[in-house]
Amino acid sequence: MQLEKSSEWQNTTKIKEFILLGFGNTENLNILLFILFLIIYTVTLSGNLLIITLVVVEKRLHTPMYFFLSNFSCLEICYTSAILPKMMASFITGNRAISFWGCILQMQFFLTLAATECYLLAAMSYDRYLAICRPLHYVTLMNNKTCILLVSISCINGLLLITILTSLLTQLTFCDRYKIDHFFCDFTPLVRLSCSDTWMIERVALITSSLGLLSTFFITVSFYAFIIQAILKIPSVNGRQKAFSTCSSHLTVVSIFYGSLMFVYILPNTGNFEDMKKAFSFLYSVLTPIVNPFIYSLRNKDIKEILRKKFFKCRRFSDFY
Repeated sequence: MQLEKSSEWQNTTKIKEFILLGFGNTENLNILLFILFLIIYTVTLSGNLLIITLVVVEKRLHTPMYFFLSNFSCLEICYTSAILPKMMASFITGNRAISFWGCILQMQFFLTLAATECYLLAAMSYDRYLAICRPLHYVTLMNNKTCILLVSISCINGLLLITILTSLLTQLTFCDRYKIDHFFCDFTPLVRLSCSDTWMIERVALITSSLGLLSTFFITVSFYAFIIQAILKIPSVNGRQKAFSTCSSHLTVVSIFYGSLMFVYILPNTGNFEDMKKAFSFLYSVLTPIVNPFIYSLRNKDIKEILRKKFFKCRRFSDFY
């Protein structure tokens, strides 16, 4: 028995780093992929930083809806930064290795932010529910303390749920398999490499995903059911359009984010689902953060008006000089 434990300990120490397979054999395309992801990362940072800056600078945007939107943009920047810099570095150096603890840290950071985003989207749907369904009580119910409390709860819940998973993951034994069939350290591909019994951690993952993903999804859907019901009761067409325009951007983001997230973490890991999950992971982790600023800016009258004024002001300033 003691010999077996010693052998198991030796096998465990073999894995000091993992290899991220990414998108397969792309050596001939590394420069093009680097340029592509550099553009994606730059646009993502610029778009989300622009929203944060506008919300901070413009007093007319100092409302609960834009407070949540600026926090949402901050999350988008952070969890994109957890993936893309490492990926771009691998395209330049050709080194796809990541240390064991570097992999664990990347997974902890990314999934915590993704889980926090689920709770924040639910909080944003609650804000829209109060604005449309209970407008007379909106100012008293959605005050500064409530906004800060909802954001804080979102962050704390996201951190707690993922920390539980990460702590269990560090207790698994990794023997001789070290190639992760993904472009970042995600939970499922990493658990598959373990030579330990993963029954417990998979059950815990199901519970945490239900608490973090399914619960917030049903909360969001419930609020929007009340919102749609209230909008349909508005007698005028213009009134209905105005009410729907205040939540259409958020509804679009919710649909894209939850749709891809559920495909990755809820559906089974077999058959055709397995081949498509990497594509959907790319959708919610890389493409969604770059699209969100355009969704909110192009579909939001306040932001479009402010951007138009800033543009003409800069133009007049440049023409003057």
